[in-house]
Amino acid sequence: MLSARKARRTPQEPVALHDRAMDNLRFIRETMERSASFTAVSGGAGIGMGVLALAASWVARIQPTPERWIAVWLAAAALSFLTALAGMALKARAAKMPLASGPGRKFASSFAPPIVIGGILTAALYLNGQVHLLPGTWLLLYGTAVVTGGAHSVRIIPLMGLGFILVGALALFAPVTWGDAFMAAGFGVLHLAFGALIARRHGG
Repeated sequence: MLSARKARRTPQEPVALHDRAMDNLRFIRETMERSASFTAVSGGAGIGMGVLALAASWVARIQPTPERWIAVWLAAAALSFLTALAGMALKARAAKMPLASGPGRKFASSFAPPIVIGGILTAALYLNGQVHLLPGTWLLLYGTAVVTGGAHSVRIIPLMGLGFILVGALALFAPVTWGDAFMAAGFGVLHLAFGALIARRHGG
């Protein structure tokens, strides 16, 4: 009985100073990650994507079938994705910032859904013989992805996304034969212009 009373009176052992400091550092790091912006968007990669799109628009317009036209643009999209990923990886490494940091994960998770929806709509429009709607659809959904992902990045990124949305909206109501011109204006010219601005103002 006496030993039980002594056990109750024994004060709890204080939390080790090291453990408390580690908890505080972890909290500070997580808070900074939540509030930080994703700054690894590469202007140089954007310029490369613009060049690819301009080349693709020239090649696509001379294709004899819708299937080949789609294949050209999908190939350009795949190359552009690799270009963007390589550019972001290089910029993140130069800044000594992990690409998969908190802001990077938020950027990717916000950017991805409109792109996935774009893939689904591409298949649906092709199967229903509505290929002429693809330029406007692609531009609108890519612009939406850039706006939503750019909400976690520097201010110029959402502005670029709005530019894509505007071009995409115009493409939906323009004559069918203007599709490649709108693709060149959006994926080509906008990427070149904003890529140059990002490279100049945000370190590459």
